[in-house]
Amino acid sequence: MSLCGDTPQGRTVMPTAIIRPMKTIWLQRLFCAVAMLVPLAPLSSARAALTIEIIGTGATQFPVAVVPFRAEGGLAQPVTPVIASDLTRSGLFRMVDSGGLNPLPHEPQDLNYPVWRARGADAVVIGSITPLSDGRYDVRFRLMDVAKQSQLAGFAYTANTAQLRLTAHRIADVIYEALTGAKGVFSTRVAYIVKKGKRYELQVADADGYGAQTVRWSDEPILSPSWSPDGNRLAYVSLERKKPVVYVQSLTTGQYQAVANYWGSNSAPAWLPDGKTLAVVLSKEGGSQIYFINSEGKGEPRRMTFSAAIDTEPNFSPDGAQMLFTSDRGGSPQIYGMPVTGGEARRLTFEGSYNVTPRFSPDGKSFTFIQRNGGRFNVAVQDLTTRQVQVLTDGVIDESPSFAPNGRMILYATEVKGRGVLSAVSSDGRVKQRLTEEAGDVREPAWGPYPK
Repeated sequence: MSLCGDTPQGRTVMPTAIIRPMKTIWLQRLFCAVAMLVPLAPLSSARAALTIEIIGTGATQFPVAVVPFRAEGGLAQPVTPVIASDLTRSGLFRMVDSGGLNPLPHEPQDLNYPVWRARGADAVVIGSITPLSDGRYDVRFRLMDVAKQSQLAGFAYTANTAQLRLTAHRIADVIYEALTGAKGVFSTRVAYIVKKGKRYELQVADADGYGAQTVRWSDEPILSPSWSPDGNRLAYVSLERKKPVVYVQSLTTGQYQAVANYWGSNSAPAWLPDGKTLAVVLSKEGGSQIYFINSEGKGEPRRMTFSAAIDTEPNFSPDGAQMLFTSDRGGSPQIYGMPVTGGEARRLTFEGSYNVTPRFSPDGKSFTFIQRNGGRFNVAVQDLTTRQVQVLTDGVIDESPSFAPNGRMILYATEVKGRGVLSAVSSDGRVKQRLTEEAGDVREPAWGPYPK
């Protein structure tokens, strides 16, 4: 988001009409500070950085038992605890205890269905892990329907030790889809910014907060991470060049390059679905306006909005045909939509005097955003057809909403006791999670796409 721009006299000014409230403290100097160039860290790994606390569940929970897989006991990374944790974290499943059974079932013929009915399980997950001669493992699982005494799903995977956790997430995804009808997101990743003292870190972690990696760090602010459609690159803004510059970085090689470094501020990157084009907000012609640029920084920017106001925070429909953005062209920050091919912008939000940060749902039928309600700033969802608005959160200062790729959850940043934490809420507002990072102030989340 563009927070300040260079004036012809070389001064920097802070427009007040559209500044998001949480950032006025944590990121007020973001586009106005004089930064020093600092060395960048290579990709570094860490153990689980985010601790997830479930603070709300669905109206009904599906009872399922996850039985420890055969021969997983001696593994450095057992599979079934990860599967059970994923399903529990969704808020839609209740784990049924498999303790006390001897022997434990690992094949369909081993299942004593009356026992599981007595324990209240509607489904049972069973499986096995077999070492292979090349050092990898054959991981097999089955999801069994207790009432029908039949198989609902089952797959076999080959994985090395380092891939066992991802394999567990993929199994949880299959179970989630079989029992809910929606694609699971446990094998996806999230990006976010952590501020530790004076240091800003752009981190990427699994959706359960495990395996956080510091992609880039700086003693000057980093913000606005945006995932490429293929999940292999991140666009973001850094102040290391003493001004806001948009970068694109490969998550496989760690290489990065500046793709928008024009006069004034360069901010709010957002990928078009083609993966070749970025929308950015530039003030190179005076005010903050939206431009399209090549994702490799080639060629000249193409201006998309033409107003005397601040136009910022672009986001695109899944088919790439429509663009949402925030503008104060009507006197207060509101959300507008327009065709990507150009044309007249149409105001979409009318409830309240402050609506910002729009993000399309994965099905393109609605969008999430931040709405001011009295003195609170909360996550809301608006249906594009009916214009019906539902406020999903009740925090004091919430920001940066980001849909999970299946549209069932929304990740966002909030503030608890003066410190930034990440939270998630289901699109119906019933399931709620809180993701905390003990060592720092966490902001600017972005939920990544499905892995290719």
